[in-house]
Amino acid sequence: MSKENINIEQLEDEGARIDYKKMLLDLLKHKKLYYIVLPIAFVVAAVYALSLPNYYSCEVMLSPEINSSTSGKSSLMSLASSFGVNLGQGAAGMGTEALFPSLYPDLVNSTDFKTSLFPVPVTIEGDKEKGEIDRTMSYYDYLKDEQKIPWWSKAIGGTMKFISGLFKEEKEEKEASLDPFRLTKEQANIAKAIDNNVVCDVDKKTMVISIKVTDQNPVICATMADTVKTRLQDFITAYRTSKVRVDMEYYKKLSAEAKERYEKARQRYSEFMDANHDIILYTVRQRQTDLENDLQLQYNAYTQVAAQLMAAEAKVQEETPAFTTLQSATVPVKKDGPSRAKICLIFLFLAFLGTTAWILYKEGHLKSLLGMA
Repeated sequence: MSKENINIEQLEDEGARIDYKKMLLDLLKHKKLYYIVLPIAFVVAAVYALSLPNYYSCEVMLSPEINSSTSGKSSLMSLASSFGVNLGQGAAGMGTEALFPSLYPDLVNSTDFKTSLFPVPVTIEGDKEKGEIDRTMSYYDYLKDEQKIPWWSKAIGGTMKFISGLFKEEKEEKEASLDPFRLTKEQANIAKAIDNNVVCDVDKKTMVISIKVTDQNPVICATMADTVKTRLQDFITAYRTSKVRVDMEYYKKLSAEAKERYEKARQRYSEFMDANHDIILYTVRQRQTDLENDLQLQYNAYTQVAAQLMAAEAKVQEETPAFTTLQSATVPVKKDGPSRAKICLIFLFLAFLGTTAWILYKEGHLKSLLGMA
């Protein structure tokens, strides 16, 4: 107990040695330094913030269809998720489906999906007052040529390009075809930019799909948000109906073949009846009976396959998922960033903090404060 009392007294003595009044007076003594540092920090922050290009965000929200037979299990999973319990994807009641809603963000982030957005046409609206016309280009060319970057990025990029050009032989650049298996460096950079601009998220409780697109152009931002939503719906629909569509195409082929055989049998029967209308020979009647039986057999086969084809078409319609658009794409009116006021405040705060720390260090107060910590 005596040692603990000694330690407490030592800490109290050390705290008593810190003269906060003197510390404040020393800070006020160097107030001119604040008058110099803070305006400089504000100017630097303003130049930095004004150099950053504006960007806009557009969010689209979808609610996918859940089969009625699995809604009970899905509700149980949602209830468990609210308590932080994960029942697994099997409990979601998705049956044998391999593409769960929780995997949709991975699908959007896949290279195949991102490269499928390269040829999407986008339009940059021109200023009608200045006589500018609208320009239409692919999303790939837009990200490659029309993105605004800060001046220091341009300077660094130009310098690096100049230095690399001194040590590399000049080669004629050929336009590379798009191959998701082997992207060029430029294509990989554009895919990375799309990865940063397009974000997909799924609420595990409600299974609501959120697609957020960020871009420097508000119109293109809304256009790409709607395009990504449509592409995702098409992909999910194609996946969900892939097996039944294969069955439908198979029954279409069988139906066409059965119809052709039926029409040939009907043609043979008609030609035979026209040629032997007044003949009553037994062999003729036997031939007539055989043709009638073959015609009936081909007709029955055709009607049976046609019924199977109709059932397959109905199955495709049944398996086609329905999506409810909770929030559609709209052109944003206000920018999403950057927040230049926050940037300036952060710069001023860091400048004030750094200046204060330097003054305390110069006046010898910093060691005592660090000792207290």
